[in-house]
Amino acid sequence: MTQTSARPARPPIRFRGRSFMATVLAPLPPVAEWLAELDALSTRAPSFFAGRPVTLDLTGLSLTRADLEELLADLGRRDIAVLGVEGAPPGVLGPGLPPSLSGGRPAGEVAAPSEAEAAPESEPEAAAPSVPARSLILDAPVRSGQTILHLDGDVTVMGAVASGAEVIAGGSIHVYGPLRGRAVAGVAGNPQARIYCRRFEPELVAIDGLYKAADDLDAAYQGQAVEVRLVDDAIRLTRLDRP
Repeated sequence: MTQTSARPARPPIRFRGRSFMATVLAPLPPVAEWLAELDALSTRAPSFFAGRPVTLDLTGLSLTRADLEELLADLGRRDIAVLGVEGAPPGVLGPGLPPSLSGGRPAGEVAAPSEAEAAPESEPEAAAPSVPARSLILDAPVRSGQTILHLDGDVTVMGAVASGAEVIAGGSIHVYGPLRGRAVAGVAGNPQARIYCRRFEPELVAIDGLYKAADDLDAAYQGQAVEVRLVDDAIRLTRLDRP
């Protein structure tokens, strides 16, 4: 009689949510002029789209499939990879094109760098080499509907983050007031990033793509000074004023 060894029990399929922030590009007719404006932005800030998920909003544009394929090719030559398309005319999308997206939640405007902010320095002063800023410090509160996006380091907010506001950082987030909106840290692939706030009342917190919404957070931490970090691939909360 042939004996067969028992197979080890397989673990159940694991589902895990991840929250990503996408930059929405909405072309305006004529598309050729819009691409020229996009090139001007890239000249001022060559790394503006580096590491950013991008979706394309075609609402109001009358494009054929060939037009869309040409537009995607133009963006691809500019190293802009489109992950999905919103508002496409019926029958335009299909195999070989990004998928249709809907139901995204608006997160406010993402400010493009101005010419003054992005222009290279003309003449550096002697004995004072420039050091690129890695952290962003905000002296004013972050208002409802406002999005702060800083992929190059930490974000420090000296005031509150209002409900409906969002702070997104490549590093850690420090809030020296109430955190009532959304705090998304470590988006540049940094699981060591953390979130600190003086009063914990968030709509959502996320680190390195792992997130918890308000309904999933322990109510015992509401209103407390809290640190949020990743431990064993899970979000952990710790009171900062514990003995």
